[in-house]
Amino acid sequence: MATDRDGGGGYRAVLFDFGGVLTTPVWDSFSAFCRDEGLDPDTVKKLFRTDPQALADLRGLERGEVSESEFEAKFGDRLGLENHERLIDSMFAGVRPLERMLQAVRAMRAGGLRTGLVSNSWSVDHYDRELLAELFDDVVISAEVRLHKPQREIYVLAAERIGAPPAACVFVDDLRENCEGAEAAGMTAIRHREPETTIARLNELTGVAVPPAVRP
Repeated sequence: MATDRDGGGGYRAVLFDFGGVLTTPVWDSFSAFCRDEGLDPDTVKKLFRTDPQALADLRGLERGEVSESEFEAKFGDRLGLENHERLIDSMFAGVRPLERMLQAVRAMRAGGLRTGLVSNSWSVDHYDRELLAELFDDVVISAEVRLHKPQREIYVLAAERIGAPPAACVFVDDLRENCEGAEAAGMTAIRHREPETTIARLNELTGVAVPPAVRP
């Protein structure tokens, strides 16, 4: 076990994914989009899971190799849609911030840990900049750095930018392959399923307590 850590729980930084961790599930938004377009709710999910080129286009978008307009035209055609305008925004329109997880990020930062975002995405312009500034010491967007989770290099870069070695970083993501990539880079990963389980694990690792959820 690496020893280059400090702080109450031995870690210096916590790095978070965004969609599906700090927000409601992305797949739920995709399903709602499909219903609005008169498609089977699982159409987008099936395309990404069964059509290698559809997934390749998404990866290209997230690495900055495919423009938003190019992706929208190609993916819109695959969905059989005539109107491709603002397709990406429509697909993600149902994604909402998950306040309980935002509270967890704030608690980690207030507890003396550095916090960072590591997101497979195409532009920081799609995020609330004020919220990012409030929550994170640094933000790594895949398309901007031309790297992509679960590539080892993106985790190493995120650790360098946050000012902590990988062994001193906790990484939180909802996808198994992204957690495995973080672990391969030397980080301790938490696979996010639901807020309270993730928060309990963060507390166990870092020693930083997140205040209880406020009940209505």
